[in-house]
Amino acid sequence: MSAPRVIHRPTGGRQVTIRGQSAGLAYEDHGVVKFLRRAGLPDAEQLLDQPEWVEY
Repeated sequence: MSAPRVIHRPTGGRQVTIRGQSAGLAYEDHGVVKFLRRAGLPDAEQLLDQPEWVEY
């Protein structure tokens, strides 16, 4: 089973995919958190290190 949010390898930034849809390009953790919050996860900062939520 793969996590519903995927943070791809860096290529100048990290492509963020949420439920199979591109959310955008993040250049630092703050950007990733911003995308996750937009997706409805208010506690996004705590989820960055939880593999059941975020896959790197």
